[in-house]
Amino acid sequence: MHTRPYRHRAGPAAAAPALAALLVHESDRDLPRVAIPRPNIQLVVRIGPSARDGLDAHALGIRQQAHRKVVPGGQRAVFARLHLSTHQAALGAPGAALAGRVVALEDLWGEAAARRLRERLAGARDTAAAAAMLERAIAERIAAAPAPGSHARLAAEAAARLADGSVRSVACALGVSERHLRRIFRETVGVSPKAFARLARFHRALSAARRDGTTHWAAIAAAAGYFDQAHLIAEFHAIAGATPRALLAELRAAG
Repeated sequence: MHTRPYRHRAGPAAAAPALAALLVHESDRDLPRVAIPRPNIQLVVRIGPSARDGLDAHALGIRQQAHRKVVPGGQRAVFARLHLSTHQAALGAPGAALAGRVVALEDLWGEAAARRLRERLAGARDTAAAAAMLERAIAERIAAAPAPGSHARLAAEAAARLADGSVRSVACALGVSERHLRRIFRETVGVSPKAFARLARFHRALSAARRDGTTHWAAIAAAAGYFDQAHLIAEFHAIAGATPRALLAELRAAG
């Protein structure tokens, strides 16, 4: 499987503020894949044998555990990871309505709008062109939607601060109660602030290990915000169902 970031280079990308990342996956043979949970809601387009009618689109709410599957040969996909402040404008639903779920795009946008996007994507010359079309479609949805409300802004600000602070300290810094922050965050994002911070910490550790090609887990644990190496290992087991070393090997095998 080939996975690569996609960036539209034909001019300024209006959707860029809405996207945490835009990735293209292409598989030329059947391959196992580990779907790692991420602290983002995603919009996914699949093109190929496992998609309904050869092309479908779904929103993926935030999950808290990895799952494993086999991606069939010939499968292509575009993953648009949405920023917390804009995913409701892009999809038309709060995070709480999507948490842990796979929701067909027509159930969010309506059949007519989803069909128009599928028709545009069906005419794409390749996966990169499909990625550019999806990026533009997301930008159009956000441009037509009201500006993010106070709840979305609060959740996005809290998410940025949770990397370095507890729920209590973040709530204090934002001038709200812990109870209010937890309620708004879960409603907007789909998981609690604590669960979000846990996923973000996991990704910091995993990204550091993959980037550096090292297994200095004690140093990675300290840099990512874990208490110690044992805490990191326990969290990897809970989220990915594997030790850090085993998960890295699995991800390398999957390409």
